Amino acid sequence: MSCSNDPDPIVPSYRPARESSSRFLEIRGLRLHVRCWEPSEPAARTIVALHGWMDVSASFQFMVDELPSGWRVLAPDWRGYGQSARTPGDCYWFPDYVADLDQLLDVLVPEGGVDLVGHSMGGNVATLFAGIRPQRVRRLVNLDGAGLPATSPERAPRQYLRWLDEIKAGKRMRSYTSREEVAGRLQAANPKLRPEFADFLALHWSEPNGEGGLRLCADPAHKIANPTLYRVEEALAVWREIIAPVLWVTAENVDRWHEFTRTEEYRTRLKALATVEFAQVADAGHMLHHDQPRQVAALIQEFFER
Repeated sequence: MSCSNDPDPIVPSYRPARESSSRFLEIRGLRLHVRCWEPSEPAARTIVALHGWMDVSASFQFMVDELPSGWRVLAPDWRGYGQSARTPGDCYWFPDYVADLDQLLDVLVPEGGVDLVGHSMGGNVATLFAGIRPQRVRRLVNLDGAGLPATSPERAPRQYLRWLDEIKAGKRMRSYTSREEVAGRLQAANPKLRPEFADFLALHWSEPNGEGGLRLCADPAHKIANPTLYRVEEALAVWREIIAPVLWVTAENVDRWHEFTRTEEYRTRLKALATVEFAQVADAGHMLHHDQPRQVAALIQEFFER
C-alpha cells in the first residue's frame, strides 16, 4: 500500500525542521515501511517510535522536530498502515505486531538495548514486547498506551459473533473529496490540532481511492472487531517481566474511550510495573504528541538522557 499524493495536493504551511527518508524491509513475508529521521553526524542516540491505531509513522514529525537534532528516530508503519503492505487475511492481531517489532528490531537495532517510544496501540505493543524480551529494551516511554477496559469471559460468544458478522459485512474507508477535507476531519476529531499540523498530516494519512477521491492510508480490516477479548491478567503477567525503566505518560484531557484509566482498578494494574514513573501532559488529549509536541519531546529527552 502506497500513500501517494493526489494530482493537486494541498501545500502544508508546516515546514519540518527535519526531513525524513523511507526504508522498506521484508518482514515476515510483508514489505514494511520505516520512516527514518537521520542526523547529519553519527547518531548520539537511536529511538524507535511506534504509532497507534489508524495512524501512520509521519505522525511523529512534530515530536521529532522538538527532539535533539543529533538523535536518530526510526518509526515503522505497522502492517496495513501508511506505506506498509496489508495482510492477506481479514483482521489484525496484536501478536503479529509484537512479532513484526521483534524482527524489525533485529534489522534496525541489531545489538544492545533499544529505546522505545510508543503511542496508544504502539505503546501497548511496546509494553508487551518489553516484558516478552526484557533484555532487548533499555528504556520505554508509553504515550497514553493504556490498554483496554477489563472484560469477562461471558462476553466471548457475543464477541465472536460480532467478528463473524463484521467479516461478512466487510468494512470500507470513508471517501474524501480533497486533502482539505481530510485535514478538516482530523481537526474535527481533535479540536486542539493546529491547522498547519492538520494540513501536514493530511498529506501522509490519505491516498487516492481509485474513484476520484481520497481515503485514509489504512486497511479497512483494521475496523473489524477482534474475536478475542482483552485479557487483563495476561497483559499484567507480561508487564511484571519488564526490567527496563518505564515512563508512563498520560494526557490531561481524557476522552470517553479512556475513562477507565481513571478508575481504581486501572491504578491497581499499574502496580505490575516494577520501575515506573508517571507524567501528565497539560492541555492535551489522546493525541498528545500532536497537541503538545514540545512537552512530550522534553519528557522523552529528559528520561532517555538520565
